[in-house]
Amino acid sequence: MIKLTGVTKSFGALDVLKGIDLELHRGDSMVLIGGSGSGKSLLLKSMIGLVRPDSGTVEIDGQDVRRMRGRERRAFDDRFGMLFQYGGLFDGMPVWQNIAFKQLQGGQISERDAREMAADKLSIVNLGPEVGDLYPAELSGGMQKRVGLARAIATNPEVLFLDEPTAGLDPIMCNIIYDMILKSVQELGATSFVITSDMTGAQRISNKMAMLHDGRIGWQGATEELQNAEYPEVRRFLESKSGRSGDIAA
Repeated sequence: MIKLTGVTKSFGALDVLKGIDLELHRGDSMVLIGGSGSGKSLLLKSMIGLVRPDSGTVEIDGQDVRRMRGRERRAFDDRFGMLFQYGGLFDGMPVWQNIAFKQLQGGQISERDAREMAADKLSIVNLGPEVGDLYPAELSGGMQKRVGLARAIATNPEVLFLDEPTAGLDPIMCNIIYDMILKSVQELGATSFVITSDMTGAQRISNKMAMLHDGRIGWQGATEELQNAEYPEVRRFLESKSGRSGDIAA
């Protein structure tokens, strides 16, 4: 469904993405891991067209994302939902407008229907309809993440892109968010691509994993194969997350 071939991106003399080759099939739930500053978020933004690669191709169902314009681009945008690392909510809008932002901007929905839709999506992430009238500053970090997820699923997307969906949250809230991601993916029948450094959660919500290292995909495979991966950087990454060298977290 999604195919990246030779994707590169540099900023001046800094080469971040050095030739990314990656495939995501329909129905996959893939988690991308890698060290801090390795370019994971940049890769995701390249996939959805927020950043234009210097070279290479990003194809969705065989269509090059970089070549999409106008109506074709808007139709593509409707196919995916995005949860940004820091929520990405609009501070000056109440929650219901944040959730229905895409539909309201496109004139696809009335205010009344937008409120009803927002309340429905809020219920999916276990928040009451009264939250719709609050502003992002009035929400806790966990609530903001849930509102961000509600916005990501607002258009019933075919693909969900989630960038560090549990960053900064306590373990209990992390589990709640992961349960909601699983529920959303299953109910939508969506393909998902998730960036996370939480290895326990990563293995819960994925059937495939890939590692970004030194600007390239160094390893990819089925999630259950991760613990036995021979790629050295995978071993180092897992050991760092376990807290004790040689004692890799399950």
